Amino acid sequence: MIPILIGITIISFAVIHLAPGKPTDLMVQLKPNVDLEAREKLNQIYGLDKPIYVQYFNWIKKLARLDFGRSFIDNRPVMEKISERLPVTILINVLAMAIIFLFSIPIGVKSAVRRGSVFDKTTTIFVFMGFAAPSFWIGLLLMSFFGVRLGILPVSGIASLDFENFTLIHKVLDVMRHLVLPVSVISIGGLAGISRYMRQSMLGVISQDYVRTARAKGLPEKTVIYKHALGNALLPIITILGLSVPSLISGSVIIETIFSIPGMGRLMFESVFTRDYNVIMAGLVVSAFLTLFGNLIADIAYAYADPRIRYGK
Repeated sequence: MIPILIGITIISFAVIHLAPGKPTDLMVQLKPNVDLEAREKLNQIYGLDKPIYVQYFNWIKKLARLDFGRSFIDNRPVMEKISERLPVTILINVLAMAIIFLFSIPIGVKSAVRRGSVFDKTTTIFVFMGFAAPSFWIGLLLMSFFGVRLGILPVSGIASLDFENFTLIHKVLDVMRHLVLPVSVISIGGLAGISRYMRQSMLGVISQDYVRTARAKGLPEKTVIYKHALGNALLPIITILGLSVPSLISGSVIIETIFSIPGMGRLMFESVFTRDYNVIMAGLVVSAFLTLFGNLIADIAYAYADPRIRYGK
């Protein structure tokens, strides 16, 4: 994981600095009287006048101390800004992943077992509709219907304006109400994709010889499906769920922007437009770490899903 993470930082750092413009350009855009000497002085202060490899080594030395530097926009420590935004994004994505996992696997299994049935055809239609529809369009529809027309759910932010005056129970309920729409939007696309993968994987497994043998022995259908077939069918799904971590985080950019949620995705979105190098790199490092961590969890989960991996040499 460590060499891969270092490689990601090298490529990301190079790409960001090859893009036109610098953070100091925005600092002087509204000040036409600033001369070239002052611009160069700013670049010297922030170390932007040094070669890119020198800037990278200076940055990586700070990263070794978990110091991402300071934001070019408000001079706040980047770690402080991330610590404020990251828990919100993690909460939204963990809830979405839980919903996707709880609903997509049963839907996929039932569709495979009842292939060609009314349930299979109905879920296929809804799944492809959810998979094809853009997340921002679904978000706007849900906001219009539940927030504007019915007025039963909030359409922006993660808490009410008078949140501090609420009791603990009311605070929890208030946050949950604010998370219903964004979590639903994220879950729809993931639910559609994972359920299809689960269906195809299950169809491949239940056609194997050992499943036919289990049925020939007179075992109950539930035992055949959920004890013998499900474990092997889950292996590709575990891989996909592990690889879904970066897509959920990148999808948070759209969702957090639409619903005005102060999360990591929105912070990255704003930082790109302001060329805030330190915040962008910090966000990329966090996203890369979560992606690698998701793959690690998937590898560990393999051992629990397949005994051949657990006891194999």
